[in-house]
Amino acid sequence: MAAAVFIENLKKRYGTVEAVKDVSFKVEPGEIFGLLGPNGAGKTTTLRSLCTLTTPDAGIIEVSGISVINNPRAARKRLGYVAQEVAPDKVLTGRELLQLQAALYHLPGAVGKQRVNTMLELLGLQEYADKKTGTYSGGLRKRLDLAAGLLHSPDVLVLDEPTVGLDIETRFVVWDFLRKLRQAGTTVVITSHYLEEIDALADRVAIIDRGVVIASGTPSQLKDKVGGDRITLRIREFSPVEEAEKAKDLLKSLSFVQEVIINNAQGNSLNLVVTPQNDALITIQQSLNSADLPIFGIAQSRPSLDDVYLAATGRTLMDAELASAGTRDPKAEKKQSMR
Repeated sequence: MAAAVFIENLKKRYGTVEAVKDVSFKVEPGEIFGLLGPNGAGKTTTLRSLCTLTTPDAGIIEVSGISVINNPRAARKRLGYVAQEVAPDKVLTGRELLQLQAALYHLPGAVGKQRVNTMLELLGLQEYADKKTGTYSGGLRKRLDLAAGLLHSPDVLVLDEPTVGLDIETRFVVWDFLRKLRQAGTTVVITSHYLEEIDALADRVAIIDRGVVIASGTPSQLKDKVGGDRITLRIREFSPVEEAEKAKDLLKSLSFVQEVIINNAQGNSLNLVVTPQNDALITIQQSLNSADLPIFGIAQSRPSLDDVYLAATGRTLMDAELASAGTRDPKAEKKQSMR
């Protein structure tokens, strides 16, 4: 059976910005596949290329064995796409908007009507179907967007940051709906910079950083590769780098400490990978105190996807978000995407 999505050596540049340097991954039929990474990592460009909305500079993209680049019309029939920004026509009702979408998909009248009713019921929109979408809340607009993306029963539903800006309760509603889609056999590709979202939903995940896939596998596999418990500590709220280096050298000498990374973006805090043991925190505190190094704060936890990202890049996803905010060129991206 052909992969639901196959992408190999994808590349895309916007002016001087190399948005996607070399992205490769495969999505199996009937799974939720997550693309995790900070804003500016190349997630949206990858999805827009997959959905025929952006022409890549190089690479192979296939949906159910169909070349997206060579046969975009056939590929679109297999794809449903829900963009990050929801912008329905505020004058139309929810039902009218879905009817318009059904016509754009060239669904026959009776089939289109039946699919509209099915989607309204499936996403709990019957009560709001005949109200203008301008009166909808953000959560209702997102549900309507999901309905539009599913009208033509695509093999693959592609979601770009589907819960950004939504409250916790609405996010859980969307999560539950996506799990039901998977159970029904629909393949879902989802991008997010919410760690807990990808961890909760994805069967497998690819982590993208600066236009390159830096890790891939199931969430459990990725976290197991990092190994050990995580300890984060600060000598001071904002430690001098010399003091952090001194603490790093001391901590590396402890037998249960596997790795120490200094996180410069977070006040030179220290991130440790340690072999789990009951007295780890006490031993660390005693060792630092004996070297006249105070502890401002310390915490221990099991590995997370953020630890996977930290181990691969030396920075957390939050740090990467802040860094990318100052380096992106939105004008160049918009200009290129309109071509």
